[in-house]
Amino acid sequence: MACCNDDHCAASDRALNSPQWRRALWIALTVNGGFFLAEIIAGLAAGSSALQADALDFFGDAANCAISLGVAGMALGVRTRAALLKGGTLIVFALWVLGSTAWHALHGTLPQAEVMGIVGVAALLANGGVALILYRFRSGDAKMRSVWICSRNDAIGNAAVVLAALGVFGTGTGWPDIVVAAVMGGLGLWGGGQIVRQAMGELGTLSAPQPAE
Repeated sequence: MACCNDDHCAASDRALNSPQWRRALWIALTVNGGFFLAEIIAGLAAGSSALQADALDFFGDAANCAISLGVAGMALGVRTRAALLKGGTLIVFALWVLGSTAWHALHGTLPQAEVMGIVGVAALLANGGVALILYRFRSGDAKMRSVWICSRNDAIGNAAVVLAALGVFGTGTGWPDIVVAAVMGGLGLWGGGQIVRQAMGELGTLSAPQPAE
């Protein structure tokens, strides 16, 4: 993205300061924080690695929204560095999920399909609503895009958890849960990489010498 000296960048800064953007962030923060607690408890109780992976994703998104609220309206460089931090954190979470999934696979954990299904459907409805609210901001700078990417990934992950619950119920094994958790870990790595690449590109643009007027 070019340095904010043109009308497009000025419009982007106004969007970051707008009540609509801040209201969307507060809604996303509340939903993600609440479902992090719900899914981590349900995941541990049900022995579901997919639910625990989804809970960590909710936690990452809640942190992302909190950071976004803190830097909204600040200089592009500050917002971009915050996005870079978020992308790196998402990658770390994804690696943790993949390690946890391997542990469950080795120990043959059989999760409770009923709990997975109920929590997964509730999370899908909530996160789908958040993703729709944030859809209008998907083409902004790295900070806006990072919030949209995470919310979109969460909605996809919620649907996958529901499918895993059906698979566990139908097969009587934990492998559908393991497969979905592994896919979600890979999705987290991909999303984190997207955020980091865009943020690094914006930082490179900001540090490049600007032509004299």
